[in-house]
Amino acid sequence: MAGNPARGGQGEARARAPPGPRPGRVSAAAALHWFLAWGRAARFAFAVVAAVLSPKLYTPRARAATARQIYFTAWQVLPGFTLFAALLGLVVVEITLRAAWQFGLEQYALELIFRALVLELMPLLTALFVALRSGAAISTEIGLMRIAGDFHDLPSAGIEPFEREFVPRVAAAAASVFALTTLACVFVLALSYLLMYGPSPWGFDSFTRTVARVFTPLALGGLGVKCVAFGAVVAVIPISAGLEATRDPRSIPVAVMGGMVRLFFALGLIEILALALKYV
Repeated sequence: MAGNPARGGQGEARARAPPGPRPGRVSAAAALHWFLAWGRAARFAFAVVAAVLSPKLYTPRARAATARQIYFTAWQVLPGFTLFAALLGLVVVEITLRAAWQFGLEQYALELIFRALVLELMPLLTALFVALRSGAAISTEIGLMRIAGDFHDLPSAGIEPFEREFVPRVAAAAASVFALTTLACVFVLALSYLLMYGPSPWGFDSFTRTVARVFTPLALGGLGVKCVAFGAVVAVIPISAGLEATRDPRSIPVAVMGGMVRLFFALGLIEILALALKYV
């Protein structure tokens, strides 16, 4: 009885097919790529710090590029972010105050709001907002510039890439996260007073005492450092991911996705370290 030739051909094709990569090898390669990507991001961060410390970087062209990046990163999103911060602050403050009143802990409500919402939650949410708004765009733009060969053409034209493309983006992201966080914190403070005491001025003394107790110079310094760190990684990691793109345009989505994953991991790690230094 003759066999099925189609089945025979499929069997021969399967026999001739090369074996696929073993799961262990794939995991090892993925782990190696992950560590190398973090190493490239750290090396790029050190290069940015060295460039920032160089006096020759502070040129009118660099200042103009930084101002332009701040416009794209912060000014364009200001209306939407203001609405987001106001609504979030209103909801969280109202929930916290109602819960405190129900349990008879209203004397601790403002301090809880300041420590949890102002010092911890709003900076992280602001960094996530800027990351979602600009992180992928920065990585994609850098990847396209790398494919087009712009980073090879800039030095021949007498333009340093760190002066025109890299440092302005990092500085703009850090300044944007710091400024937007400050704006959000001011909104939360104002909403906290209005929801706690209403438009009456009689609660101002108690309110200011709580503010002074929570926002010590050390707490404000830590908040500022955390905001700058958030803003720096929002630009450094996407830029380093964009520089990983090859001449193949299909490498850009892979680089952007990997950069965004590392960015969210870095933001969470910074927040965890800040909490550990403060409360552990």
